[in-house]
Amino acid sequence: MSRATFIAGMLMVGQAAVGQPAIAQDSTRLRPRTLDTVVVTVTRGIGSSSLDAPFAMTILRPDSTRPGQRHTAFDESLSMVPGLTAVSRTNPSQDPRISIRGFGSRSTFGVRGVRILRDGMPLTLPDGQTPVDYLSLESVGSIEVIRGAASALYGNASGGVINLRTSAPPPARLSGEAHQWFGDYGLSRTTLKGGGVSGPAYYQADASLTSSSGFRVYSRQRSTSVFARAGAALGGTDYAIEFLGFDLPLAENPGSLTLAQFRSNPRSADELSVDKAARKVVRQTQIGLNADRQLSHDELSASAYFGNRSLYNPLTFAVVDVARKAWGGSGRFTHLSPIAAFTNRATAGFDIQSQNDSRLNFVNCRNVPPPPVATASCPVIGAEEGTLTLNQLELVSSAGGYMNDEIRFGEPFVMSAGLRADNVTFRVRDRLIGGGNPDDSGKRILHAVTPYVGVVAHLAPGQSVYANVSSAFETPTATELGNHPDGSAGINPDLKPQRSATYEIGLKGYSGRSGRLGYDVAVFTTRVHDELVPYEIPGSGGRRYFRNAGRTNRRGAELGVNASAGELRFNAALSYSDFRFDRYVTDSAVFDGRRIPGIPISRAQSSATWTHKSVFAVVEVEAAGATFVDDANTARAPGYEVMHIRGGMDHPLGAARVSLVAGAQNIFNRLYSPSLSVNAARGKFFEPAPRRAVYIGLSVGSGRRESDKRSSQ
Repeated sequence: MSRATFIAGMLMVGQAAVGQPAIAQDSTRLRPRTLDTVVVTVTRGIGSSSLDAPFAMTILRPDSTRPGQRHTAFDESLSMVPGLTAVSRTNPSQDPRISIRGFGSRSTFGVRGVRILRDGMPLTLPDGQTPVDYLSLESVGSIEVIRGAASALYGNASGGVINLRTSAPPPARLSGEAHQWFGDYGLSRTTLKGGGVSGPAYYQADASLTSSSGFRVYSRQRSTSVFARAGAALGGTDYAIEFLGFDLPLAENPGSLTLAQFRSNPRSADELSVDKAARKVVRQTQIGLNADRQLSHDELSASAYFGNRSLYNPLTFAVVDVARKAWGGSGRFTHLSPIAAFTNRATAGFDIQSQNDSRLNFVNCRNVPPPPVATASCPVIGAEEGTLTLNQLELVSSAGGYMNDEIRFGEPFVMSAGLRADNVTFRVRDRLIGGGNPDDSGKRILHAVTPYVGVVAHLAPGQSVYANVSSAFETPTATELGNHPDGSAGINPDLKPQRSATYEIGLKGYSGRSGRLGYDVAVFTTRVHDELVPYEIPGSGGRRYFRNAGRTNRRGAELGVNASAGELRFNAALSYSDFRFDRYVTDSAVFDGRRIPGIPISRAQSSATWTHKSVFAVVEVEAAGATFVDDANTARAPGYEVMHIRGGMDHPLGAARVSLVAGAQNIFNRLYSPSLSVNAARGKFFEPAPRRAVYIGLSVGSGRRESDKRSSQ
């Protein structure tokens, strides 16, 4: 990746967003300006800014630092974060693959190892899985990311926390805008957005309709998403209600490819996926309530949410039908008090969640050889669903309580420590009993206590060095516990949660006039016991199973930089990942010393943005080294270097505003696969990224757009 490293080095003169006073772009006039200091909320009472927090942190303002985004994919918004990898799987039936420090990189469905929230409302389920297909990005103003130390704050995650915060509503009573995008591979996206403020109340909403034929064969999709948020400050308390809705009637699953297929025809689909009509249909709604109250020395916060999701998911090995209900709540109390010459901030809180899944599995009878004939498993010729093989109620509940304490020793030093205890209960009620079927009902309780301690030293105004020792745990999901290699049902009694300990030091800050140069450096080592590892069995039709590796060791270094000079802004993120199995023995092999697959040793991203009055241009470069694709390290995915460009203008037109954006992804038409399906039994490791793709967008809006997109608190 020599060329990409050179380009990244040329662009790398600042920070990948440290969350202190940073340079953003005025999204109306596109002129650089200094943003207000960001108050960090994801740290749950530890520090009021990223410089006070003893963690590696990044705060992104996606539309300000890198204007012209389409908001079609979560991975686009999460770019330029060191240590975080977010890549599209080029598969509309699968969520993007998101990982922090390698945790989550081998997820086969949803996002794993990372806690994800929207305005503090959890999107992550109590078993640790996060579907992000229903997440609307149109109204996101900032994104807070903690790399590592997730369990000490939020529980049941090894990699970190991502909190998306909604932008402030437009200051007018009524403001609206409409966007239309068109692009290669049949992309069409229409978005309506509006909001306003009236006295102590505000509201905002957006709705998007997206369709695409997809880069690959058999990857069409159609979706509708809705987001709404309203709130008011009444009697000294801030109240907010938030709604997310999603309808996905079509999302085809092209599967993964072998290396030969990837090189000869990256647009092709897995034959078995097409034969079995693999796809998913989703409908989901979620509503959340939140209340915050600030007192002279205290802060109170409480929230609750409820959601439901229906999933019809034909796969190569089965037809899965799930009806889910989920709910949860949290509360937090923070007290600030002086102790002698010190300032003490103490926080206590709790989180509770519940997940109720009614799961049915059927034999997939699509294109079953020989030519159509009724069988015991497929008694109805032409029907997709065959014999019912699984009928069970899966109940997952979690409860966690935590305490943090932060002591500020004058200006230079801040010390914090915390402790969290979690209890996650899995229950299965088997409803397919009789006729020779045993009762596979069961229960497992997984629990952990995860402490941390951290210290911050302010070396100079706008600069701090920190160190922390933190712990984490991560349970298997309900699906992972339910996938038995022997084909039985119920809860796997042998699969353990993974536990980890991290030692980290870092330096972060900003310098120059108005914080025009920022930096974020972190070095860490993480030891993981019983790491959860996916694998496939030949002849299983692509079904994924899970086992524990005895011990793994992650050593890494991360660098983020960001700088502004006149009309130019530069960003870069570099990650070095030496992640290995320390002790890992299966029935047939010993993998001690092998590199953990799915994670490149080095990865770089960089961007340059130029603005002049109402015109802008953005160049983005991303690169990664070769990556192993299996535990034995017998095969690698080739490294890659790609470049994306876009430009546009935003022009006032009377009381309205018109914007035009045009861009191209992968302008040099590279063949690459940033997403990998590790340990695939048939050698189908590769999920190719699109070749060159051109797109254009037009928007018309009323009033003036909020220039700094300040996030709601």
